[in-house]
Amino acid sequence: MEYGGSTLSEQLVMRKATNGIHNLLNGDIRFHFINGDSVQRLRDIPTNAVDCCITSPPYWAQRRYEGDSSLGNEKDWAEYVNRLINIFSEVKRVLKPEGSFWLNIGDTYDDKNLVGIPWRVCFALQDNGWILRNDNIWNKLKGGPCNSKDKLRNNHEHVFHFVKQKKYYFDVDSIRNPPKEAQKRGDTIVTPTGVSGSKYRRQILESKNLNDGEKKAALRALESTIHRISEGTLVDFRMVIRGEQRATHSDSTEYSGRANELRTKGYCILPYHPKGSKPSDVWNILPEDRARKDEHFAVFPEELCILPIKATSPVNGIVLDPFSGTGTAILAALKLGRRGIGIDSSERYINHANYRIVQHLDSTAE
Repeated sequence: MEYGGSTLSEQLVMRKATNGIHNLLNGDIRFHFINGDSVQRLRDIPTNAVDCCITSPPYWAQRRYEGDSSLGNEKDWAEYVNRLINIFSEVKRVLKPEGSFWLNIGDTYDDKNLVGIPWRVCFALQDNGWILRNDNIWNKLKGGPCNSKDKLRNNHEHVFHFVKQKKYYFDVDSIRNPPKEAQKRGDTIVTPTGVSGSKYRRQILESKNLNDGEKKAALRALESTIHRISEGTLVDFRMVIRGEQRATHSDSTEYSGRANELRTKGYCILPYHPKGSKPSDVWNILPEDRARKDEHFAVFPEELCILPIKATSPVNGIVLDPFSGTGTAILAALKLGRRGIGIDSSERYINHANYRIVQHLDSTAE
């Protein structure tokens, strides 16, 4: 039976999806899974509705997944890339202007030639208007066995961070590494990274590149900084002294404010952030093992979702995964006080995702 250009069953699925999304957007429910093709079901979501998208699509020429989608089984990589770009164009539409898109994607070989899939997708997304902010490396620490005798073992994947505009939501304080405290060794205060100031004092006093006035100013600045460490108003620091240390990233005053300080004052103080350091773009995270009982063979670890969700979605914000599998990203979102929408072509995976989340909700309600 045809109804409005599609079968009645398809219309009922669309209506169910639309109602669930409406209820989630209104705050009546915390999560919602939709069964179906990603690009079609994304069209059920209103424009500018989602705070953050984190996903890992089926990789090209790796395996066949359960469900009706043939994504990943294209005859060549170019067709695969084009299909992803069409899907991610819908992600871009549903994402808020200040939202973020995190893409975990791996590479593959074709006739012994590493294809470069992640960067082919990345460049196509940039051509489609996305702004790339980071190429984060997921170091898996351990990987599967590799029987090849003429190449190294592949042990990393990419997690790209894209945004729609130059100003976007990013809560950097929520993801900082907690700072350590300074210690007192005798009468000396030592920072968590071992700085006491004695080396800097000696370099200032013995410097042939500073005049007397610059030496006095540098010593005052050093003592003031160490006093702040002892008071607890500063966590750690580095000092750059003309002729002793290099300017941080360039010695050109045109490109480096630190280089300009060295030229005019003879020194500069580099304070660490009081709330701790930012994470780097290399993430040491073990692959997921536990959830493989559900027969989904490409489960990414929950830990991989934590930083993206905390940094780029506000509390009670909406996290989207258009290839949700067994619901890891949505489960992580709920644990972090966000809401979630998952889409997958496999009804069995969605049933398992719902089961995982209900188990979590039941355990937290006890």
